[in-house]
Amino acid sequence: MEYLKQALSWLQSDLPVAVLIYTTIKILLITVPLILAVAFFTLWERKVIGWMQVRKGPTYIGMGILQPFADVFKLLFKELIIPSQANRVLFHIAPLLALVPAFAAWAVIPFDAQVVLSNSNAGLLYLLAMTSMGVYGIILAGWASNSKYAFLGAMRAAAQMVSYEIAMGFSLVGVLIAAGTLNLSEIVAAQSGNAGMFEWFWLPLLPLFVIYFISGVAETNRAPFDVSEGESEIVAGFHVEYAGSAFALFFLAEYANMILVCFLASILFLGGWLSPFPETWGLLGKAGWWWLLVKANIFAFLYLWFRATFPRYRYDQIMRLGWKVFIPITIVWVLVSGVMVYAGWLVPGA
Repeated sequence: MEYLKQALSWLQSDLPVAVLIYTTIKILLITVPLILAVAFFTLWERKVIGWMQVRKGPTYIGMGILQPFADVFKLLFKELIIPSQANRVLFHIAPLLALVPAFAAWAVIPFDAQVVLSNSNAGLLYLLAMTSMGVYGIILAGWASNSKYAFLGAMRAAAQMVSYEIAMGFSLVGVLIAAGTLNLSEIVAAQSGNAGMFEWFWLPLLPLFVIYFISGVAETNRAPFDVSEGESEIVAGFHVEYAGSAFALFFLAEYANMILVCFLASILFLGGWLSPFPETWGLLGKAGWWWLLVKANIFAFLYLWFRATFPRYRYDQIMRLGWKVFIPITIVWVLVSGVMVYAGWLVPGA
């Protein structure tokens, strides 16, 4: 035990090597569970959709539990075929440009009051910057493949992501006005109070809350907004020429972004790790990371529910929803949020 304390004390020192090792350990503590969460999210998706469609889903490999790992091994051992006329450099870089921002965004996600890799005061701006970079990987994947199908899918996916990012950005402006800070931990703290869930931002910012999550579903190209990967129209979208490990990176980035949207919706509008019950309720009113996981899992289930039930939108319907419905509503409600703060109905940071 004494050696463990000494090692921990050395890791927390200001020595460059200790700082590097300590930071690497903290990064692994986030990325490894995230990769495992993506793996089991795919299993959960198959099981939930199977249950909704009166099927069983995966049952063979480890009674279905090990199916995600079998999928990983299958993708890693498949041959990576590069089209003869493709831009080989950009073809290899594109999956990384999609994956790196999806993982880098987790650096500012607070899991509890003191559990965060980087408690940045500009966390919200950092998130906007990281999540907006993923579109470059998609565009390059379609262009570098030198395929009309891939390029068409890339253009459709990029236009969709940019359109719904604007609505998501305005939703975050409403949260900024209500909380009075860009720090994600302080945004959660601004939602604390004796009234439990009625202190959270979902109530005064309800339209922004709904639009944020729906825009998150659209930005991650998930059903019913998955026209960029509409198999009946353009085969498989921007990554149609990718196989094996390169396709696995796109797959990993997509599901990591889905989980990120679930966590952000919980943190920004549903109090993060705060309990939905008043503090006077004893254990039920105690805040903790488990509440954040419960809320994020609810949003993850909604992702699967949408895929199992809603038909795919036409592309013109998706664009009209983003530009003519969501953006005007968010602009109006940002003004409403400002009026509520000015009138004293909503006190920033309180």
